Amino acid sequence: MSAVPTTTSGSLPRTAALIDANGARTLADDGFTLQSTPEFDALTAAAVADVVERQRAAGITLVGDGEFGKAMSNAVDYGAWWSYSFQRVAGLSLTEVNAFNEPPVESSPGNVRLTNFLGRRDRQLFPAVYAEAVEAGQTATAFPTTTGPLTYRGQDAVASDIRNLTAALRGGEQGFLTAIAPGSAARVRNEYYATDEEHIFAWADALREEYRAIVEAGLILQLDDPSLAENFDQISPEPSIADYQAFTRIRIDAINHAIAGLPKEQVRLHLCWGSWHGPHTTDVELKDILPVVLQANVGSISFEAGNVRHEHEFGAWADAAVPDDLVLVPGVVSHATNVVEHPELVAQRIRRFTDIVGADRVIASTDCGLGGRIHPDIAWAKLQTLGEGARRA
Repeated sequence: MSAVPTTTSGSLPRTAALIDANGARTLADDGFTLQSTPEFDALTAAAVADVVERQRAAGITLVGDGEFGKAMSNAVDYGAWWSYSFQRVAGLSLTEVNAFNEPPVESSPGNVRLTNFLGRRDRQLFPAVYAEAVEAGQTATAFPTTTGPLTYRGQDAVASDIRNLTAALRGGEQGFLTAIAPGSAARVRNEYYATDEEHIFAWADALREEYRAIVEAGLILQLDDPSLAENFDQISPEPSIADYQAFTRIRIDAINHAIAGLPKEQVRLHLCWGSWHGPHTTDVELKDILPVVLQANVGSISFEAGNVRHEHEFGAWADAAVPDDLVLVPGVVSHATNVVEHPELVAQRIRRFTDIVGADRVIASTDCGLGGRIHPDIAWAKLQTLGEGARRA
């Protein structure tokens, strides 16, 4: 029996040279668009080639570009998977009020709204922990606001991502690129569209071009949408499950709108509860959102299954109406701990899911991005134990 296939959920540790080079880039007049040079582009291409080879050496069979085309200018950055989109969509500008300093918002039954990021319920329960022990890091650019009609302007950037990854692939080797999902992208402040739903679908229309480019290049498209689960913590007071499911269904509808016509076997949805190192006591349970998430017209779903807050939830997949052609991509090594999992534990975690859907419908992965979350040496040790665990499974 061959080993279970392996992959990552996207972000891998950037080299110091790449982080420094991103930090040295100049900004356009809008204050948040990073400028590139031929020298920087060559550095990125070389870094992608190296990270692909390192993944192969660790036993990763479905490789990515490490998200190296998404700028990180600091060793700790929890937002690079998101902030890259600001570089690729027109209709944004810097305003005095943004997603991080806007006032808190209260929800009510039947009227669910996201509060500000600092008003998250987990943060409110553990203020001293978040003040003293949860490192927030720093993003490469400021967060803008939607102030005009959203349109895609990232053609050159996504073409560069595609070119760098495909150049690093061997004949017959498959690769994937990540792109933000509409619902997560739309968490920037909106001062243009009449409703939140209009804002989300405007992002869907804008990002559709990026999605299509990745798929038409023969690559797997991973849609990053932590908001599907993570939003629950950003609603105050805690909403009913029925209200939250209705709130989330809009985001799934936006995904399906954006990927309409694309071959679903080339589309993977990444679901997580956010990669920051906090208590996560206010996370929504998987069983409460899975019926909605499974309405996404995708070929595979990547999700956290090694994070100790959610590892016990593997049984939810056995209880759910999982489509017969859906591939599960469980995270079996975690970004949430510096402890490197034993390969036998990794094998046990994998077998939990092969027992549910069969070995031909499981790809073993990381919980979430490792780049900017844990020390690079620990990240690569986790990928090696991932590869060994998949061989043992």
